[in-house]
Amino acid sequence: MPDPVTGLTFAPTKARRRARGTAWQQSFLDAGPIDVTVCIANWNCRTMLRACLASLHDAPQGVRLETVVVDNGSTDGAADMVAREYPEVILVRNSENRGFARANNQAAALAKGRYLFFLNNDTVVPRHTLHRLVRYLEAHPEVGMVGPRLRDGAGRIQVSYRTLPTVAALLHRTYLFRWTRLFRAAYRQYRRHQFDPTRTRPVEVLMGAAVLLPRDAFFEAGGWDEDYTFGGEDIELSARVGQRRPLVYHPEVTITHFGRVSTRLNVRYSSPNVAIGFARYLRKNGASRPALWLYKLAVTLDAPIEWLAKAGQGIYRRWRGQDARADKSMLAAAGYWHFLRRGLPAFWRV
Repeated sequence: MPDPVTGLTFAPTKARRRARGTAWQQSFLDAGPIDVTVCIANWNCRTMLRACLASLHDAPQGVRLETVVVDNGSTDGAADMVAREYPEVILVRNSENRGFARANNQAAALAKGRYLFFLNNDTVVPRHTLHRLVRYLEAHPEVGMVGPRLRDGAGRIQVSYRTLPTVAALLHRTYLFRWTRLFRAAYRQYRRHQFDPTRTRPVEVLMGAAVLLPRDAFFEAGGWDEDYTFGGEDIELSARVGQRRPLVYHPEVTITHFGRVSTRLNVRYSSPNVAIGFARYLRKNGASRPALWLYKLAVTLDAPIEWLAKAGQGIYRRWRGQDARADKSMLAAAGYWHFLRRGLPAFWRV
């Protein structure tokens, strides 16, 4: 029966094991140097993680690979699913949620591959994707990190790279500055300036949903910054790798990224930490004290307005019978509410 989120059909475990008695199984079982270590951080996202692992392990990737899953204390049975259905995966069970950056560093510390592929759990990787990404880096050894084109579950192209954010760009996200159109140009520069989904090109920031790095480039940059809990760490990693080597967006390779699935499932955790992550990035990367104070004040004043607007929108959509859209609005409202209740002290301490 197809999975309701991904649309994929999973064979029972015994059938999977019989079906995997094929040539690509050697990528996991034969002795020899590992080409790619796939590093996946997971927290309470069992269904999406299963789809992600199926795409990696049940179809040829054209490289010798290993997969490390670091589970951050999931309560939905995700770790048990990995152990039961994917015994070839290296599984780390954290007793608590240690955050995205720490979990990925744990995976990298165990990695044996020449290349490290950091992958979100809400992705599906087509066959031979890793071979094509590795081939690009082997042909361009000066490159420090490469990212594929990302498409959502309906096939729509997602913004797969950006410029480094500025205080002005992030201020435009708030109601106050969005209505006045102040800093609009800075925001457009950050979000979509010259975004060309068809052309391989050097970029400033690659979306952390799927990035491949040479092992030495990752450790030269110091790994993932563990000051970040959830949100902003991919910008920080891009900036630090980019100080030494170019980053490249490579759309000849495409990965499906369902996007924000884990975030929406865990909105009480994700929403406050994303806001904190952006503030931390600005502080660490040269924002002046007055500019950072203005940003924090704008976000603080904006949050109750956003909460009321999203809650009202959700009620209106429910009244109109638009239940799916109403659910989305109410989830956004819940995120702002949790930021106001629990995230503000940490946000101002950054």
